[in-house]
Parts: sequence; structure tokens; C-alpha cells
Amino acid sequence: MNVKSAQRLEPPVSRILRLVLLVAGITLLSWGSIPGTWLHAQVLPDGAWRFWGGLAVTAAGLLFAVWARIHLGRNWSSAVTLKRDHELITSGPYALVRHPIYTGILTGLLGSALAVDEVRGVLAVAIFAIAFWTKLRLEENWMRSQFGETYAAYSSRVAALVPFVL
Repeated sequence: MNVKSAQRLEPPVSRILRLVLLVAGITLLSWGSIPGTWLHAQVLPDGAWRFWGGLAVTAAGLLFAVWARIHLGRNWSSAVTLKRDHELITSGPYALVRHPIYTGILTGLLGSALAVDEVRGVLAVAIFAIAFWTKLRLEENWMRSQFGETYAAYSSRVAALVPFVL
């Protein structure tokens, strides 16, 4: 993979805890035979719109995440990492939100939860949001230490996950 080498890397315990959350979220969303009737309770009114709307939201979210990953280029890493010669990217999807890959993935998961339309889908999205929020907070601290006032100015004008909101 064509990425820069790491200068600072997230501790393994942090990555493992997040992985456990992500596996729990994936299990809830994808495994339809989980015991517990309350997990299978329907959330929204019946209709084919749930599936097709969920499909559209999933596709839009994943396309946004892919655009962000491509735009980030060699600065990308699956773990919280500061790269050698790390650059602060503020254009493209990063002009809309500071963490567009997470925004795209969460949007895609929200679409999947809409298509599944069960409590387990809502719970899965919440678990993913917690996992990404904890990772995001670590990344934010490292970016502030690396880029100082430049990052502070960027974060004051660009929302973290939801444009103009959060």
C-alpha cells in the first residue's frame, strides 16, 4: 500500500478495544438470528421505501467515504497515526467535515440499519458511533499537537462529523 511511514502510532490496547466494538456492531447489523426478540423489533412503519431508502443512503455514505480515502492519499492509516511529513488535508470532503471517512461509514451503516429496520440496526449504528468518536478524539488531540493553531482554526470552521452541526 502506498502510504507514508508512521511517526507516532496508537497503542495496541486502544485498537483492540475499538475492534471489539466494531465486531459487536457488525454482528448486530449482519447476523439476523441473534436471540432476543426486542433486538428484532421494527422501528419504522412498513414499506418498500425503507429498503430502497436504506440502499440509497448506504451507497451515498460509502461513496463519500471512498472519496475521502482517495483524497487523503498517502496520509491514510487504519490506526490513529501521525505520518512522517504528515500533511493537514482541508480540501475536498475535508472541507465539509474533519472526519469524512467516519461520516461516510456511519452514513452507510445508518442506511443499512434503515433497510434492516430493527432495533439491532439502531444499536449497531450507536456502537459504531461510539467507536469512531473515541478514535476521532485521539486523532483530534494528535492533530492539535502536530499542527497547533492551523488545526485549531480548521476545527473551529469545519464540523467533525456532520456538516455545520457536529
